[in-house]
Amino acid sequence: MIPRNIFAPLLLALLASQSSAYAQSYDLVVYGGTSAGVAAAVQAKQMGKSVVIVSPDKHLGGLSSSGLGRTDSGRQNAIGGISKEFYHRVYQHYSKPDSWPHQTPEAYLSQREAHGASDAKNKTWWVFEPHVAENVFEQFIDENQIEVLRDEWLDREKGVRMEGQRIVSITTLSGKTLAGKMFIDATYEGDLMAAAGVTFMVGRESNAKYGEVGNGVEVAKNVKNHRFRVAVDPYVKPGVPSSGLIWGIHDQGPGEEGAGDQRVQAYCYRMCMSRVPENSVPFPKPEGYDESVYELLFRNYEAGDPRVPLHPAPAPNGKTDTNNNGAFSTDNIGMNYDYPEASYAERRQILKQHLTYQQGLMWTLANHPRVPQQVRDEMAQWGLAKDEFVDNEHWPYQIYVREARRMVSDYVQTEHDCRRLRICEDSVGLGSYNMDSHNVQRFVTQEGTVQNEGDVQVATGGSYAISYRSIIPKQGEATNLLVPCCLSSSHIAFGSIRMEPVFMILGQSSATAAALAIDQQVTLQGLPYPLLKAQLEKDGQQLVPAGKPKTITAGE
Repeated sequence: MIPRNIFAPLLLALLASQSSAYAQSYDLVVYGGTSAGVAAAVQAKQMGKSVVIVSPDKHLGGLSSSGLGRTDSGRQNAIGGISKEFYHRVYQHYSKPDSWPHQTPEAYLSQREAHGASDAKNKTWWVFEPHVAENVFEQFIDENQIEVLRDEWLDREKGVRMEGQRIVSITTLSGKTLAGKMFIDATYEGDLMAAAGVTFMVGRESNAKYGEVGNGVEVAKNVKNHRFRVAVDPYVKPGVPSSGLIWGIHDQGPGEEGAGDQRVQAYCYRMCMSRVPENSVPFPKPEGYDESVYELLFRNYEAGDPRVPLHPAPAPNGKTDTNNNGAFSTDNIGMNYDYPEASYAERRQILKQHLTYQQGLMWTLANHPRVPQQVRDEMAQWGLAKDEFVDNEHWPYQIYVREARRMVSDYVQTEHDCRRLRICEDSVGLGSYNMDSHNVQRFVTQEGTVQNEGDVQVATGGSYAISYRSIIPKQGEATNLLVPCCLSSSHIAFGSIRMEPVFMILGQSSATAAALAIDQQVTLQGLPYPLLKAQLEKDGQQLVPAGKPKTITAGE
């Protein structure tokens, strides 16, 4: 008679061998296939370190290759290193005649909004098609022989193994375990950071928190371009509050001016449209379309606002990087509050709702009889670019997660940094773009009309330094983790920092610090800054800000 448990040791051994087959060890493990993640991996390889990118996404490059082709560059002379190399390679692409099948470069650059797209002196190109960006990122991967694990998702509940405050390994939902000496969270959401127990926040701080004037609730100085310019009734039965609010309006007041909250600026998909007939497909009517979702749009037109609620910034070959514009547009205001900390399943539902909303909006603008004829005529010229996102029905791979979690470290970037009223002594890169927050909520005013809140656009007046301490956890937390995307920053300062060139800059700087800390056998918090600075400057990073201090005024 065979004992019942005779096969148990064999089964355990088999399972152990299968698990160990996925266990790999690296100098650096990069979680996230964003532009920051790719830049970090390239830098690590160039410094002689073993590295792997563990990417939840199948396509690399984050928003840079998912529709955000009109680079929010700010001061272009503040961009160096691998980030600048990316835009140089885009320039090289568009220098080839066969890169222009649907338009000549002269015709493209003659458009008013295309001015500045090309910088022949510095051989950089700043506006590009999504597939061009993805190809450049893949070139970086191939040339540096970087290992990439795609469609691999961190087990956020039990996939981060730590010894004290040091991350030892991460495990994905598929069972792959990646051990490392150093780790970088290059996601837009900060999932690895949060799972490692690092302090973070979601939402807007009050102005009082860090002595700012551009943070928190901003009803009084809302930017008029993205708010209702005409009086629109918010109630199901116009003039009857008891009938309830129509879709998309919050049932609470906006909050006290300057107060903090947990609301998140709106997300959207940065569509790549085309008006070249042979390279355009019609906007689809999504499954689950509900025209009541667009009642605010209809009423806004009927109240006298004639705008086409889109900003189709021109990209090469008759395409666009299409952004939000106006009172009711692609930004799905108020529908993303739960996204930063939501489970994967919950995020999929949020993304599905955003997809249905935005596809439904585009179909509505092109087809619905309550949309003015001149708007429908304008939209009839456009469709989705046929040769982009070809394996995703021509829709961007990723939504624009403008903001999610933000780390809280020993140094928090604030608007004082952005305006050079404070300059850190441990710069790892520069930012320069406007302090830019999209709308956060939609509410009923005291006059009984609907209004948006949260859109802030304030110039920095120059470039500013980003502290090394803002991309590493505070003392006493994870000692071998860097966070280039969800870095330590106030909401309003993050509105400037959160641009793709800066993410690449900080990704490279993060990998530089990781490699040096390995060589010096120190924690990231113990890494001598002069050593880091010397390597960053050697690799072409720009560290010294330019511009005079810009005084903060409450009226801006």
